[in-house]
Amino acid sequence: MTTRYLKIHPDDNVYVALADLRKGETLQLPDNTSVQLVDDIAAKHKFADRDLKVDDEVIMYGVLVGRAVLPVPRGGVIGTHNLKHKSAPYSGRTKNYSWTPPDVSKFKGRTFDGYHRPDGQVGTANYWLVVPLVFCENRNVEAISDALVDQLGYSKPDPYKDFVHDLVDHYRSGKTDAFTEVVLRPAKDSKAAQLFKNVDGIRILTHQGGCGGTRQDAQTLCALIAGYIHNPNVAGATVLSLGCQNAEIKTLQERLKVLDPQGLKPVHILDQQNSGTEQQLLSDALRQTFLGLIDANKNSRQPAPLSKLVVGLKCGGSDGFSGISANPAIGHTSDLLVTLGGSTILSEFPELCGVEQELINRCVDDEAGERFITLMRSYSDAAVAVGSGFDMNPSPGNIKDGLITDAIKSAGAAKKGGTAPVADVLPYATYIRKPGLNLLCTPGNDVESTTGTTGSGAQIILFTTGLGTPTGNPVSQVIKLSTNTRLAQRMPDIIDFNTGAIISGEKSIEQVGEEILEFIIDVASGKVKAKAVELEQYDFIPWKRGVSL
Repeated sequence: MTTRYLKIHPDDNVYVALADLRKGETLQLPDNTSVQLVDDIAAKHKFADRDLKVDDEVIMYGVLVGRAVLPVPRGGVIGTHNLKHKSAPYSGRTKNYSWTPPDVSKFKGRTFDGYHRPDGQVGTANYWLVVPLVFCENRNVEAISDALVDQLGYSKPDPYKDFVHDLVDHYRSGKTDAFTEVVLRPAKDSKAAQLFKNVDGIRILTHQGGCGGTRQDAQTLCALIAGYIHNPNVAGATVLSLGCQNAEIKTLQERLKVLDPQGLKPVHILDQQNSGTEQQLLSDALRQTFLGLIDANKNSRQPAPLSKLVVGLKCGGSDGFSGISANPAIGHTSDLLVTLGGSTILSEFPELCGVEQELINRCVDDEAGERFITLMRSYSDAAVAVGSGFDMNPSPGNIKDGLITDAIKSAGAAKKGGTAPVADVLPYATYIRKPGLNLLCTPGNDVESTTGTTGSGAQIILFTTGLGTPTGNPVSQVIKLSTNTRLAQRMPDIIDFNTGAIISGEKSIEQVGEEILEFIIDVASGKVKAKAVELEQYDFIPWKRGVSL
């Protein structure tokens, strides 16, 4: 490790510990001064580089991240006991933004092997989607999936069923004092061959919405489902309706027509109350889905330019290294993709608190900037109205690992968006309209965010984590990137890519960002499966904003 502590921005008045630092240590600072630590500073946490009085502002990443509520001596630890959230105000664009794109010469002319759709989009996977318009149909959707997955060769061996089988054997043989001898064994290989070689799987969306809530939530759900169906990773869809719910078939059809005016993608919609018996509904759905799969299997991977990629940018289980390693690394990846004509989507509006003015100034026009302001303020006001606020976003795990205010967390989270201009600002459940960097209004909640990002067109989501989280998605391939090497070693089953070499000083942010793009190309081409796909981690939670009625 080249250094054990870091000042992220020249204007900062705090340092980040990259390793555990001990009280009494004397540290040499880049300005040729030294500081003696008056507290132990755990890795990922911060210490003051000057004496701070009560109400003094704390600057990190070059922006306001909090105010001192107790005196903090030079070399003292910054924590929840002496720092409270504070962020800078924001308004319309205050200056023009100038951007120098990164060098992309090594990626010029590169392609990925994807599934070309009639509307010009290109998928990185080829799924058939089965989705209910209302929670009443969840069981029927699951029945369709179970039948197809098993009989078409998509089922995977389950080591946990084998584990329970071994426990049962011990019990039946009277070995009740020897259960600790039972160990989890590698699962046996599945015997069934995959029938449709060019179809990557059957994906289902189950949810608790569609009725019993506000009409606005039902309309938003229909828009979100339409986005999933339109996503290029989806070859076609089977939709089940009960018949009397708020999320009406006609609402979904209207949303689909906006996205796909010519009806190029096959969508089979079945209504249980019209079908009569459950058996009739399910047999019709299975028959139509099977015929759809036959057609979907005729598509095969073909080269496509990197400009066809739409990549989501997300963090979860973040730590004090997130804004130093993984987030800026995927920010550089985003800049590379934007320069190549591709698209990226930065979500999680509560985690952009304190960096609003920078993002507004990066907007390509006043309209996008004003839309961002409106969405941020209305969301913030809604949080305050229920007794909360963006300042309550950091989780106990975030705080324990150094993200002690939302402004600190947000300043690091915003690094995922790189430095490119903001091409567009999207309300929730709005499909991407422009290439480049897009801001999408979603919660910070991991699954609500990834759910929204996929519904806006992302084929792949880069998901950084410092603490570890298994989050995935049914349609987009979620790539997990660890902020630190220790996590990558501790949870190798969920981590796809380790950015810890940035913390150790072995690699630069730019080097790692380019390596991430290479990894994306492999995933997009079907050469590598994201760990979340391997684990079948298919999370889907729509953002519900209204009350239940």
